[in-house]
Amino acid sequence: MSAGQRHWAQINEAGFVGGMRLLFGIYRFAGRWPFRFALYPVLGWYLLSKPAARRASMAYLQRLCAFDPALARLNRIRPDWRGVFRHFAAFAENILDKMLLWGGLFKTANVVSFGREQMLENVQAQRGGLLICAHLGNLELCRVLSRRRQELRITVLVHTKHAQAFNRLLAKLDPDSQLNLMQVTEITPATAMLLAEKVGRGEFVAIAGDRIPVSLAPRVAQAPFLGETAAFPIGPYVLASLLQCPVYLLFSMTKNGHSECHFELFRESIQLPRKSRDQVLHELAAAYAARLEFFCLKAPLQWFNFYDFWHLTGYKDASR
Repeated sequence: MSAGQRHWAQINEAGFVGGMRLLFGIYRFAGRWPFRFALYPVLGWYLLSKPAARRASMAYLQRLCAFDPALARLNRIRPDWRGVFRHFAAFAENILDKMLLWGGLFKTANVVSFGREQMLENVQAQRGGLLICAHLGNLELCRVLSRRRQELRITVLVHTKHAQAFNRLLAKLDPDSQLNLMQVTEITPATAMLLAEKVGRGEFVAIAGDRIPVSLAPRVAQAPFLGETAAFPIGPYVLASLLQCPVYLLFSMTKNGHSECHFELFRESIQLPRKSRDQVLHELAAAYAARLEFFCLKAPLQWFNFYDFWHLTGYKDASR
């Protein structure tokens, strides 16, 4: 990749987390509205000092507004500094909610879940599955609820070395916040066997479908997203073919002050025939991209991928 195009895993969040630590203290002392008032100077500093994140947000908002102008007008979204500021503010609110969750201060009773019943039926039959999620809304909510309600056991595959400051902050709020995370740079045979054992016990494995792998030449599938072609990882579908289990999509968002978790059955199982493997991978990535697009349009300021998502240079397409 070019010098100006950094992989998402190279983007460090330490400065922003430092500001959020201060704001979290303000929230605990005075509530959410004083938090929001104090948030503006932190966001102003971040907006000025992080040009890469600012450009990425602007690019996303430009594509969003061009793809659905009516939705942009309805939500008063503009591809300018004001829009970027609102995008960053939504990100800050999301981080606060994560801290409140692990600090035991978030009202989880008002969370609404959709499509969870079929998954619970599989759990009762000791049949687990794969959850393909996205950086939309607050996925920590699903992880906390799964632990507290003891309904779903979820292991989240992550690469969070770029977010160590935030992880340490969550660990201080609740040491259990790190228990069901599995650091994975690539899926090895040993990792696949371990995950297969978890699924066989009726547990679920969660993996992001909207960030490319952490490797020098990641293999991807290109799919349309918000009117332009973007690179999506093929890893979730390769893993699903190894595990031979139901595959669900998981999206989270906040609507009208209430948190929502959406579970959707994506495939009962995934097969990757040798002769049509690349075609099937592209079809799966395109199907996922379409659902991500759908939910991004429902919560347009809650998709938090602050890097050049549509930049394709340096990625190896799975069909080549």
